[in-house]
Amino acid sequence: MDSVICDLMSEWHRRYNADYHDHLTVDKLLCWKSENYVKPECGMKIYDYLDEPGIFLKLKAYPFAVEVLQRLKRSYEILIVTSSRTYAYTEKEQWVEEHLPFIGRHNLIFTHRKEMIRGDLLFDDAPHNLLAFQKTGRPVVAMDYPYNRDLAVERVKNWLEFEKWVHKWGENQ
Repeated sequence: MDSVICDLMSEWHRRYNADYHDHLTVDKLLCWKSENYVKPECGMKIYDYLDEPGIFLKLKAYPFAVEVLQRLKRSYEILIVTSSRTYAYTEKEQWVEEHLPFIGRHNLIFTHRKEMIRGDLLFDDAPHNLLAFQKTGRPVVAMDYPYNRDLAVERVKNWLEFEKWVHKWGENQ
């Protein structure tokens, strides 16, 4: 969900940058560990922003995400698999209900072990999720970010590219 369907990084980094007078952007993250890219006085506190009330409710859907998901829903069962810290579960449910009512929160699964879900493919950004799911022999598609570019997986830069990939994949099933 985060950084695939909606833009978590911009809001997360905006809050950090305001507090620490920095200029962190997703393009600067060359690995998954955000604490490596923040000022030393912040360190692991970078993750505390994910616990702030309202952060997930403010997120914007990526361009074409909602429209592509609506079209794909006509042919595929779609599950949104996400992990969360603290109370953000409720906010993510509310976000899905508001922005993706055609999928609904009943198709929202919370887990840190996405490879345990019996889906046919995974569209994600997190290297650990992509690798674990790939080990099951099922296809993975990465939303392209600097922090996952060292993985040997299919990748797309946006939702329209993902839609094309899914149609091509579906023709081969």
